[in-house]
Amino acid sequence: MLRHQTPQQDFAQRAERFVAGVNDLCREYLLSRREEVNAVSAPAAPLADAILDLTAGGKKLRPVLAWIGWRSARSEEYLPAAEGPHDADAAVKLLGVALELFQAAALVHDDIIDRSATRRGQPSTHKRFETLHREKHYAGEAAHFGTTGAILSGDLALAWSGQAFADAQQQARQQLELSTEQLVEVQTIFQRMHTEVMTGQYLDVLAEVGPAAANEAEAVAQARNVLRYKAAKYSSEYPVTLGCALAGGSAQLREALAAATLPVGEAFQLRDDLLGVFGDPAVTGKPVGDDLREGKRTELIAYGLYRSPAAAADELTAMLGRADLSQDDVARAREILITYGAVEEVERSIEALLSSSAVEVEKLHDLGVDDEVLHDLEAVTQRLVARTS
Repeated sequence: MLRHQTPQQDFAQRAERFVAGVNDLCREYLLSRREEVNAVSAPAAPLADAILDLTAGGKKLRPVLAWIGWRSARSEEYLPAAEGPHDADAAVKLLGVALELFQAAALVHDDIIDRSATRRGQPSTHKRFETLHREKHYAGEAAHFGTTGAILSGDLALAWSGQAFADAQQQARQQLELSTEQLVEVQTIFQRMHTEVMTGQYLDVLAEVGPAAANEAEAVAQARNVLRYKAAKYSSEYPVTLGCALAGGSAQLREALAAATLPVGEAFQLRDDLLGVFGDPAVTGKPVGDDLREGKRTELIAYGLYRSPAAAADELTAMLGRADLSQDDVARAREILITYGAVEEVERSIEALLSSSAVEVEKLHDLGVDDEVLHDLEAVTQRLVARTS
């Protein structure tokens, strides 16, 4: 790394070209899929258009983490420099497309489950289809049409994610001559990610409707379990280990990368929980206090409920899941969470997770992962956790 540059500046220069390549490939890939949909029937094209818009641009941090895992495995100790296609990162770019499409499917379905009207400052996919229903003066209920269209659009994104992943495997086989056993390992990781995310999503819904936890420790453990399986692992651990596996990295290296990145993913989601209550809507693209209206039983809420006096805890409980929550109500919830130490405790959890990650990163260095790759991992960590949206 150049001594006069910060990890963030140096990383930005290295990652910019890779991210641009993933963005271009993702658009090209989806335009091709749109043609397939259009060939069936032109009025069905909005199914693809919704995913095109949802995946356009952005930081592409999951593909970038996959790229870091890929480069970790291509360190001299693990894999010799590949010969073959002009684009040395062709396989991992396809993996990046697969991860973006998987995330798109998860976001579309999550917004339906949470009844979220917006996503990144724009109408969520089911609201987009509701608008289409009204503009076209279709018969029936606009809300039902919106939900149906979004479910199908999300299903297509999930199917296309699998297709892009298969293409990435094929590219890696040609590029790096991976064995059948190695390809099976990559496939197993990809499928496990699906299972865990969908199970975690169900646990999130269950937490909103099930009985209250017996105590703070149980409530925090349940919230962390939801956070880990619904989002943290697929935001950090799975991208980096998939990239590593796709490049032929060893099980030892994959395990070390997972240990270094899962705490970052959990810290990222804890920051997301704070933004869900304290974030600026102009920055987050979500209405103020949206997590409260959705009744999310996050770690932040667990600390608020069990560390507040009974009257304040009852106030907070009554706010959870209320769609008509006012800005004054949100302000009162914020006051409770700050006054009784919930926010401070979540910040401590974030710091502890980052400290845990730093210890594991040192082990990556000992395994021979290139310093440049470790600098980039540090920069991604900063972007994930020190964020405002």
